Amino acid sequence: MVADIPNARDGFTLLFSGGAFPGYQLELEWVRADMSGNWYRSQALGMEGWLCPALLKYFESPPDKLYAQFRARAPELKR
Repeated sequence: MVADIPNARDGFTLLFSGGAFPGYQLELEWVRADMSGNWYRSQALGMEGWLCPALLKYFESPPDKLYAQFRARAPELKR
């Protein structure tokens, strides 16, 4: 998802939401809870990934779906 972002190894911006938003690039579906975190699956990528319990700092409970957008970090945020 970050292959086209210049210098992504140095950081990038990830926007995410429990609801679809204009410009989202990836939809993730909740699969299961595991070890205080949650597994989500991307149909588009054919992959699953575990999100740590910090997800619950943003949501009261794990959303059924997450929507994400990946983009270059704003220049003022670069280190």
